[in-house]
Amino acid sequence: MILKSIPLYLRIIIGMILGTILGVISIKFGFENGIKDWIAPFGTIFMNLLKLIAVPLIFVSLVTGITGLKDVSKLSSMGGKTIALYIISTVIAISIGLVLVNIIKPGDAFPDRMKTEMVKEFSDKVTAKQEIAAEHRAKGPLQFLVDLIPSNIIAASSKNNKMLQVIFFAVLFGISIILLPESKTKTVVKFFDELNIVILKFIDIIMKFAPYGVFALLAALIAEITGGSTDDTLTLFKGLGLYSLTVIIGLLLMIFVVYPILLKLFSKIKYRKFIKGIFPAQLMAFSTSSSAATLPVTMEQAEKEVGISKETASFVLPIGATINMDGTSLYQAVAAVFIAQVFGYNLDLGQQLTIVLTATLASIGSAAVPGASIVMLVIVLESIGVPSSGIALIFAVDRILDMLRTTVNVTGDTTVAAIIDSK
Repeated sequence: MILKSIPLYLRIIIGMILGTILGVISIKFGFENGIKDWIAPFGTIFMNLLKLIAVPLIFVSLVTGITGLKDVSKLSSMGGKTIALYIISTVIAISIGLVLVNIIKPGDAFPDRMKTEMVKEFSDKVTAKQEIAAEHRAKGPLQFLVDLIPSNIIAASSKNNKMLQVIFFAVLFGISIILLPESKTKTVVKFFDELNIVILKFIDIIMKFAPYGVFALLAALIAEITGGSTDDTLTLFKGLGLYSLTVIIGLLLMIFVVYPILLKLFSKIKYRKFIKGIFPAQLMAFSTSSSAATLPVTMEQAEKEVGISKETASFVLPIGATINMDGTSLYQAVAAVFIAQVFGYNLDLGQQLTIVLTATLASIGSAAVPGASIVMLVIVLESIGVPSSGIALIFAVDRILDMLRTTVNVTGDTTVAAIIDSK
């Protein structure tokens, strides 16, 4: 009864705190394997539950959102504004990252001895990411258009990294419905409206498990990133401290400066109400490092707490979870220049503009799942002639920064949805 009276976001915070404490204790007393065997599986189960509902949620919410508009011209207008705002916010994020990393110069403070050790230690991971990136490049510049069109929607729906294909099919399906006479589609529309209600109840059930899932995720993460040695981890984090700080400053600027300004200029929603409303979604994003997994919570909070209409949230947020990655783009800009600085490369204006272009395109193609941005970073590095083996330098802190940048991604998605809804 006491737990039920505590708001969800407080229960999630309690789960995060307790999970972190347990992770630290496991390192102190040497039972990391116990965390891995008996606690981590519950975090995996929670992530799987979120991924389980992601595709049905995106498909059904987009179809109900589009059919609710009842007008193709209105859909076209909303779609154009949504994509334009997402691109603008991404470019702003990348630009902030580039300005900060050029001013702070975190790469200059990185010790040479640690650079050699880390490149050697993470060589296997680097090779794997390079191979995946090579496959992306080999497909050609227009491959993203080819990848947008699914040859088999069942196959596309079976993989969370094929969300763009699911979105394409859902949009085309919704447009087909509103182009037909209402008398011929009312049964289909009613079916999707009621299916949407069922999915929302499904989400409510999953979220009851959220505090426990977050507890398990954080405990396992702490036990994993230390590698069993707090001394080695502290030494490593000190070497990457300035880089991490640069990324964090950029992410904080997005949340506390850029988004409030955008909402002030283009929306009637007060930022205090906005940030309070999406706080549970931010906590979920921080815990899961996945915009797609957080989408159910983002949509629920956007509608119920922020006051964004169902039609707008159902259309804008699923697209944003797939193509809008402000936090990821900012991180890629900082990481690319940081690695260049460590290796002694002086990037000219043309190369930094290349980062803006490549990181923007990469953010669109980056899957909304943990760690996918590392693959895209390889492409960004090679586009400016910096050795992609440099990604080894940031692996140690990437998981933590991934949690933070996903929080920004989700906040950016909801900001754009609020602006679109105010038009």
